[in-house]
Amino acid sequence: MVLAAGLGTRMRPITDRIPKPLVEVAGKTLLDHVLDPLAEAGVTTAVVNVHHLAEQIVDAVRTRENPRIIVSDERDQLLDSGGGVAKALDHLGEAFVIRNGDSFWIDRGPSNIARMIAAFDPARMDTLLLLAALPDAGALDGNDSVGFDGPGDFFMDRAGRLERRGQRVAAPYAYAGAAVMRAADFAGRAAGEVFSLNALWNASLAQGRLHGLVLNGLWLHVGTPDAIEAAEAAVRAG
Repeated sequence: MVLAAGLGTRMRPITDRIPKPLVEVAGKTLLDHVLDPLAEAGVTTAVVNVHHLAEQIVDAVRTRENPRIIVSDERDQLLDSGGGVAKALDHLGEAFVIRNGDSFWIDRGPSNIARMIAAFDPARMDTLLLLAALPDAGALDGNDSVGFDGPGDFFMDRAGRLERRGQRVAAPYAYAGAAVMRAADFAGRAAGEVFSLNALWNASLAQGRLHGLVLNGLWLHVGTPDAIEAAEAAVRAG
């Protein structure tokens, strides 16, 4: 599931004319930077949701075969991240990968998507989040990141269980825009309900079933126009 329906407000004025997932970095759209690693990891079908300037995304994925694209249309109502996934559940399996449509990374070693799929254990976890380690916030296994200047999102214990930053100044890990989730965790959500994935993650966290896996690579968070140039330099550097 690729979340591509956002309004892209922080990327304005670019997103006044094109949707954020179609912003180009180093000659390739953000959406293709997301879809290509999914294909390389063996994902054969991806659902892409659309809302803002939806026709442009529909046209961009029309002829894509690897992965095969199913469009989930949210032009009538934007459902937020959780509601968007819930709307597409009929096209997803018992467990599935979720990707943000506006950030990507350069792998160092094996595919991080493949690592997540291999690491997901439904006996121990509801959700597995991919995390970018932030050295300045105290992560011992820090990796480089480009375009991210936030305080971090999570602490992680030795078993991989996560805890929110809460009121603390900084946390050593930021959500890197990729997760593995179970369809069962969306049970009871009404069709068309607007809600964030964070609501489900908080419920899992309370049960000790929200886990993390640290990204092995260079995370590129392309959230604003100013971040494009730095991301392109990083891609060119490999």
